[in-house]
Amino acid sequence: MSPAQLEHINFTVPDPHATAAWLCTLFDWQIRWSGNAIHGGQTVHVGSDDSYLAIYSGPGAGPKTNPAASYDQVAGLNHIGIVVDDLDAIEKKVKALGFTPKSHADYAPGRRFYFDDSDGIEYEVVSYR
Repeated sequence: MSPAQLEHINFTVPDPHATAAWLCTLFDWQIRWSGNAIHGGQTVHVGSDDSYLAIYSGPGAGPKTNPAASYDQVAGLNHIGIVVDDLDAIEKKVKALGFTPKSHADYAPGRRFYFDDSDGIEYEVVSYR
């Protein structure tokens, strides 16, 4: 029996199509599905054949009021971690998309950096090579 595997993460943004577009550009992902969703919203599934991000927007989706507070809130979204082969190449793409890499670190067993998107969602990009 193999261990359980993460299939997807679902989170809310103001414009799921815009978020999906830059995620596809950055990580060479594909849109797996797009359509109507719960509460009159829209969802875009973006990722690989094995896992994806379900990017949702509903009628009441508003801006994140305090991005730093997610670590202080139960059910706060702290960051989304993405594993890549070439960390340096992805960092160049992050900058080209207008995001600012931060908190670079080398640690056993890899290297990483973080960036915040325009909606205040933090991403960790890590390479184990």
